[in-house]
Amino acid sequence: MKNPLLLLAAAAFAVAQLAPALAQTHSTLAPAYPAKPVRLILSYPPGGATDVLGRMLGRALSETWGVQVVPDNRPGASGAIGTNLCVKSPPDGYTMCMVAPAQATASRLSSNVPFDSLKDFAHVTQVVSMPMLLLVHPALPVRNVRDLLALAKRRPGALNYASSGGGASHHLAMEMLKQQGGVDIVLVTYKGGGAQLADQLAGRVETAFNLAVGVMPHVKSGKLRVIAVSTKQRFPALPEVPSVDESGLKGFDAASWQGLSMPAGVPREIVRRVSADAARFLRTPDAGARLLEMGGVAVGSTAEEFDAFFKAESEKWFQVARKANIRVD
Repeated sequence: MKNPLLLLAAAAFAVAQLAPALAQTHSTLAPAYPAKPVRLILSYPPGGATDVLGRMLGRALSETWGVQVVPDNRPGASGAIGTNLCVKSPPDGYTMCMVAPAQATASRLSSNVPFDSLKDFAHVTQVVSMPMLLLVHPALPVRNVRDLLALAKRRPGALNYASSGGGASHHLAMEMLKQQGGVDIVLVTYKGGGAQLADQLAGRVETAFNLAVGVMPHVKSGKLRVIAVSTKQRFPALPEVPSVDESGLKGFDAASWQGLSMPAGVPREIVRRVSADAARFLRTPDAGARLLEMGGVAVGSTAEEFDAFFKAESEKWFQVARKANIRVD
């Protein structure tokens, strides 16, 4: 039987021989991510959907990492200023930004955008899908999508819809409805949501797509009538309202959404780490309930899933905009 003391001495010697190699290997590893505060660029003013959702997600990641995620509002040029700042930052994982449909189509609809919608991002996760409600004024003799399309066909060019224009989600959603339904409904452009909603409530414009969060009180009071939901899936907060797809325009699927992205070139292990941590939060019941109150449905996709979704959305809305002759120059 071998002497236990000799075995112990041999093991100690082996560890001593390995220690320099282990130390050298450890010294070449990058420090644990994140090792310092992370900047989260919000390309729109405080108080809007991008700002509120970004700050909520940032707080959750701060708690997970024990490192501060610092919100940085950089509004202007329909989100292009903040987005450009994000994608031109060092690809080290310490700058992130919230993105929306506007970022997916920006450089495809305008020659003045300083970033490439399809090349300049490393996408992390889709945060939320925000269904839009197809609304009409109660005075309009319309109860569903078929009624609206039939009325528009009987009176081509006589009906109006409200939107901020500029290739926004609700603008392109209505243009897609017009294209698939074969109708002519005229755009009335507004600079702000307040004036747009006031004219809808007064009946000066007959219809519009709107995010649920801003109009639910008026739907519940009967001042506006919702006839359909823009997404293929019904909106959990209004389970009795059918989708446009169910209402006869098969394949119709339109939503506003928010996602988290980084500059192209960020190491994939960092992208996947952030994606997993963000998705873990977004899939909690608490996050789902909070987002539903804000008019959205939590997603929490993988980096690969969001990358594919972003590119598909870019192509879909580019084709709608091209057919409608929409440019944002």
